Amino acid sequence: MNARLNMFASPMAGKLIKHFNSAGKVVSDSSLPAATQELVKIRASQINGCGFCLDMHTKEAALAGETAQRLHMIAGWREATLFTEAERAALELTEQGTRIADAAGGVPDEVWANAAKHYDEEQLIALMALIAIINAYNRMNVILQQPAGDYQPGQFG
Repeated sequence: MNARLNMFASPMAGKLIKHFNSAGKVVSDSSLPAATQELVKIRASQINGCGFCLDMHTKEAALAGETAQRLHMIAGWREATLFTEAERAALELTEQGTRIADAAGGVPDEVWANAAKHYDEEQLIALMALIAIINAYNRMNVILQQPAGDYQPGQFG
C-alpha cells in the first residue's frame, strides 16, 4: 500500500507538519501526564481509523512503559478497571471531542465538568489542544491512506 502522496517529500507539507509538531511540543511539555497523552492519542486514532497514528503511538507508549494489557483495553476503557478516574475522564473527553460532529451541541457539560475534577486549567487546555492536534493528524493520514506498521519509536524526533 502506498500513500496517495508523499507528505515527507513536500516542502509545503514539511512546513505544516513543523507547525503541528510545535503545537504538539507545547502539549508534551505541559503537566498533563505523558501516559494520559498517549492514551488520548491512541483512543482518538482508534475512533478515526488511523492506522499510522495507532502504530506510532502504541509503540511509543510501550517504549515509555505502558503495559500491553492497558494498550489492549483502551477501546474498552469503560468496562476496564485498569484506568484511573482521571484517565477515564480524559478518554471520555477525547471521545466526545473526536465525535463532535455526531453530537448536536458539542461536548456535554458533564463530560467537561468531570475532566475539570481531575485536571487543572493548564492541563485542560493541553488536553483540549491534544485532542484537536491528534484529530488533525488522523484526518491527514486517513485522507492520504498513509501506510501503517513500519514506524520505529523515535523516528520523528
